[in-house]
Amino acid sequence: MLKVAVDFDGTIVENKFPKIGKPKLFAFETLKAMQNKGILLILWTVRKGEELNNAVEFCRSNGISFYAVNANYPEEQHDEDVSRKIEADIFIDDRNIGGFIGWSNVWQELFPEEANILKEQKTISRLRKKSIWKRLTRG
Repeated sequence: MLKVAVDFDGTIVENKFPKIGKPKLFAFETLKAMQNKGILLILWTVRKGEELNNAVEFCRSNGISFYAVNANYPEEQHDEDVSRKIEADIFIDDRNIGGFIGWSNVWQELFPEEANILKEQKTISRLRKKSIWKRLTRG
């Protein structure tokens, strides 16, 4: 199963740390769709204590419950013998080289075949709208 570690501030929401910023465009929609495909999401953030709890609750109130939070699996207990590095297949973070690519681009990178289908559907829809408009204006 694919594991994806996702940063919070600057990635899921605008970076207003320690406050919680507004959700980034398509963040929660994309995360929900990823979960629907069976992807395990790990919240991977520098937040801790109350600030971390607030972020987790904010995500939960927007329909996302993470497989794990700052851990490799739900039962993992942090101590000095456990690496803080998360074992994930993909990391989504605003601190990538080049910055955060946006959630629509994340979806296109993960599921290019579906991105092409959506483009085709939009094109067909646009063409249909034009033909209706032409019919209405012909009189």
